[in-house]
Amino acid sequence: MNEPHFLRIERDLPGGSRHYVVHGADPRFSLELTPDGQAPDGRGRGVMKRLCLPNSWAGDYTKYSKLITAAQDFFSASFAAPAPKAETRRFSR
Repeated sequence: MNEPHFLRIERDLPGGSRHYVVHGADPRFSLELTPDGQAPDGRGRGVMKRLCLPNSWAGDYTKYSKLITAAQDFFSASFAAPAPKAETRRFSR
């Protein structure tokens, strides 16, 4: 996963967990997703529940449609096995 601008946050609540994908660079937005239970892996690319974005982007779907697709791809890829420590410690020497 080489998506430095995305971050997945999972909150455990009594009624179940909530998943958020946050885009940290411009434009900053957050996307709430629920795992797709009908997908073969039980998660899929997620089902969008809520999208929060700046007012200046509201209605301009061509600007952020690619970012939303990338956020959903990041969501599905974020459940993969973690990278080996050798890759995460590139600057340790």
